[in-house]
Amino acid sequence: MENKLPNKDEKRDKQKPGMRQWVYGILASVLCILFVIWTSYYIVLLLIPVFIDIYITKFIPWASWKNVKNPRLRSILEWVDAIVFALVGVYFINTFFFQNYQIPSSSLEKSLLVGDFLCVSKLSYGSRSPMTPFSLPLMQHTIPFFDVKSYLEKPQVDYQRFSGGRAIEHDDIVVFNYPSGDTVALNRQNEDYYTICKEEGRANIWANKAKNGNIVYRPIDRRENYVKRAIGLPGETFELRNDTVFIDGKVQKEPENMQLLYCVQTDGTMIAPSIFEELVISDEDKAMIGVEDISKLDSAYAAQLGLKREKGNAGLLYSNVPLTKEMIKQLESRSFVWSIVKRNEYLKRRGAIEGHIYTQPPLYPVSYDRDIEYGDYPSIWIPKRGETIKFDKDVDYKVALYERCIKNYELNDFDYRDGKVYINGQQADSYTFKFDYYFMMGDNRDKSADSRMWGFVPEDHIVGKPLFIWLSLDKDKGWFSGKIRWSRLFTSGNKK
Repeated sequence: MENKLPNKDEKRDKQKPGMRQWVYGILASVLCILFVIWTSYYIVLLLIPVFIDIYITKFIPWASWKNVKNPRLRSILEWVDAIVFALVGVYFINTFFFQNYQIPSSSLEKSLLVGDFLCVSKLSYGSRSPMTPFSLPLMQHTIPFFDVKSYLEKPQVDYQRFSGGRAIEHDDIVVFNYPSGDTVALNRQNEDYYTICKEEGRANIWANKAKNGNIVYRPIDRRENYVKRAIGLPGETFELRNDTVFIDGKVQKEPENMQLLYCVQTDGTMIAPSIFEELVISDEDKAMIGVEDISKLDSAYAAQLGLKREKGNAGLLYSNVPLTKEMIKQLESRSFVWSIVKRNEYLKRRGAIEGHIYTQPPLYPVSYDRDIEYGDYPSIWIPKRGETIKFDKDVDYKVALYERCIKNYELNDFDYRDGKVYINGQQADSYTFKFDYYFMMGDNRDKSADSRMWGFVPEDHIVGKPLFIWLSLDKDKGWFSGKIRWSRLFTSGNKK
């Protein structure tokens, strides 16, 4: 009987492992051990015999698909092998080391711009364990075009942060999962669920599916990614007065590119579109700028508003102009610009004259009604792990302020009735926090949805720190008219 000769692939598979295979096998095993030491994921040790067999012993024909005679099928299997390998690699890198993040909104202008693509380091503050392990890489919560979840809700892994990172410091720019994004109305994903429930009523939100869509819950690491600046740290007291931040009663340095809304008064000259272009004001921001003819404004009234009047003329007033300190200098150099006043200051002066207070939309906690003027936020204590609050006075306010921390983030049963607090079924006069919390704000202060609107960011929501901008695209420009912002490429993603 004629013996069948083995083909080249079979011969290669049966050959004794060479030096390269030994190196690969040992290196893969050592990396597994180091990963287990770092994460305490002991189940990963099961991969060591797999790697040894792939590279050295070869008891299992792992590459047997290469022996398929049908060239078309073999080509398909090669593609499948490459895609699976790439997905596993991307999942591993994306979960533990680095992640891409695109700036979607103007909340950090002019520090980070809409269209900046950031390389985010998950090692900077210590990598976080994958809390929803069965999820597709590069998809936060939804598969594009299909509008279905990109993850399985079960199992859920308890929060753990691995060693090696440093603590968050004042003014760090931080990427985190949006805390208030635990519940989402799918047709209104850009709106805070708890705010619209406050404004329209929870029952109405759930009943009107045509308008609001399904109401869904998202696990912590599948919630929308946000990026803001860490202004208040655990255990500190935050306050905002007249657009100035106070931490523990001390004035804090402003970010270099902090942007506020201003009222710009001219002598009657229109501000040309080219000037707004020179100031790099986006089309979106230009659309919100208003202009008013105040030429006949009373001189005394103009003075009280911080405006100017000459020869019976008060000129034009542009409102809601977003400016940084550098942009203000550029505008002030124009001879036709008479005065530049903070929008929030202007509203306070006008309110004082009219006997009316211009108040902000509901701020955190939205369940506690307060009249807060623009540019202000009342003093608030930021929870810290191991520190205790007492429910001895101002209980209504403390419950509104810290209920989400105790109930939603630290997973306790919480009830408040007849002026008494009940935690896990027991009446409680105090509570000791399990997590550290942070107060985050955008540099574009008057156009940033941040901790002033939706509260504290718990430590288990922290994703990482932006390292650098690897790509920057201007959505208002064409590909042949300056769409790529070359000057921003490979600049720092954590600008002070």
